[in-house]
Amino acid sequence: YGRGTTGEEEVKAYREEEGVGKDSTTETYAALKLFVDNWRWQGVPFYLRSGKRLAKRITEVAIQFKQPPLSLFKSCALEQFVPNTLVLRIQPDEGISLAFEVKPPGPEICVNPLSLDFSYKAAFGASPPDAYETLLLDCMRGDSTLFIRHDWIELAWSFLTPVIEAWKTTPPRGFPNYRAGTWGPEEADALMERDDRQWRRP
Repeated sequence: YGRGTTGEEEVKAYREEEGVGKDSTTETYAALKLFVDNWRWQGVPFYLRSGKRLAKRITEVAIQFKQPPLSLFKSCALEQFVPNTLVLRIQPDEGISLAFEVKPPGPEICVNPLSLDFSYKAAFGASPPDAYETLLLDCMRGDSTLFIRHDWIELAWSFLTPVIEAWKTTPPRGFPNYRAGTWGPEEADALMERDDRQWRRP
């Protein structure tokens, strides 16, 4: 990433950060479109993105439900509907939200977007412990429930290693390809636009 602004703070480019080489080609952003090769998830795309110095530090899983092929309401075109979306917020505000369309009471045939929201902090008056705090405590207790097994790690690396090797032989084009404080490079938006979709803006 290049120089930019996060909030009110001016941010250095990645290669200007302390301890980073001036000619570093370390990846700071990735966007992927993946498929699971089984009958249950056939044809369902999974879009993943992760990056350093983006507009916001956030981790979430958003499940966008498929739109129906036809509108139930004659006066509302299908294009007017916002897809139902279930969001699992992992950090910083751990919780769950569900956004959906609702027909308001009365004779008018239309729908309005609404959301249900659950926040651990709002419900219990405090945020849950940081993920690493929980893992360290479990480690001291000898509880491996939340730990990843070695075969999972090996499988993940078998998937990632060919990608990393390919990147090593392909020098980055147009470096830096995004400014700090943005949501990433334009190519990531193009990935979604090819499927007539767009990234969520949390």
